[in-house]
Amino acid sequence: MKIEVTQEKINKALNIVSKVAGGNRATLPILNNILIKVEKKKVSLTATNLDVAIVDYIPTSKSEDGNVTIPARLLADFVSNLPRGEMVEISTDGNKVKIKSGKYASIINGTPADDYPELPEIDEKKALTFKMNVDDFKEGLEGIVFASSNDLTRPALTGVYFNTNDSDLYLAATDGYRLAERKFISKVKSEVEAIVPAGSLQEVLRSVDDETEEIEILFDESQVRFRLDEIEITSKLIDGSFPDYRQLIPKKSDIEVELEREELVRVTKLAALFAREVGGSVILETNKEKQVFTIASVVNEYGENTSEIETKIDKDVKVVLNSRYLLDVLNILKDEKVGLRFSNKLDPVVVKNASDKGEYTHIIMPLNMK
Repeated sequence: MKIEVTQEKINKALNIVSKVAGGNRATLPILNNILIKVEKKKVSLTATNLDVAIVDYIPTSKSEDGNVTIPARLLADFVSNLPRGEMVEISTDGNKVKIKSGKYASIINGTPADDYPELPEIDEKKALTFKMNVDDFKEGLEGIVFASSNDLTRPALTGVYFNTNDSDLYLAATDGYRLAERKFISKVKSEVEAIVPAGSLQEVLRSVDDETEEIEILFDESQVRFRLDEIEITSKLIDGSFPDYRQLIPKKSDIEVELEREELVRVTKLAALFAREVGGSVILETNKEKQVFTIASVVNEYGENTSEIETKIDKDVKVVLNSRYLLDVLNILKDEKVGLRFSNKLDPVVVKNASDKGEYTHIIMPLNMK
């Protein structure tokens, strides 16, 4: 095997695929390696952790067919330190991998490609396929994936739920304490119900660059593939049932307040400073008489903080929330003004852009504090 490629192109590809190599699969040391394969002048770099696989196809000026696996981190670190603008030559002599660039040279011990796990296949003719603009894809996912859970005892909640409703494709995620939903693609022809691991989606987001304009998404019964130009990321789907989350979203609320997003972020941060010892709990309260919305910290040994924002108030309501959850969604919203809807101390609080027409909904479950 032999390839010649610019330092910039091989370095970019290695940075993408090497992040998947390794992980917690210590029983399979070869998963710490990258598979380099040349076939009919087509060069691919592949890494997998058995749950997700990334393949990056790179252009090359010269190549000879062959394949080998090589330690991902060592190769990525070595190439990243080579001079930019130089050509990098990678060749094999048995399982010895020779790397040359100008006056720099190294030999790394590789292993036969036959030992590498079989890569996932998707029958693209039978798969459900969607295409969309990359900017819409990023905005859609970034507002959802952070709400997924890290609790491995509830695997369905560790992913993002792709589902169709009234011919539109939606994304949803929840950790049991908050829920995010967004309309992802309008007017789709195929019905989808699939839970994609949040970690796999994070890898997709990390692989998007400024040059990528379109993404293709393909689903079969057990896998999903994301194609971004020359990059393919294939992930297993989570086998489980996602909660019937739509019944959790309040259709009506007793009160809705409209607030400046930046001001709400500021007063929430101030209250959170005093709420560290009580799990970040802050009190949201409306005062009809004063026409103010208040965020205050729960009184503790460090003191207390109260901030008021003038706005239109129709009813007095008090609710306790986790300040981190509130800040997470406020940092995702784009409008200058946001809307908060709530009814009583036990009903979910709905947070969304003030101008939103149902495209994005986020709810936070209140804390029951006496």
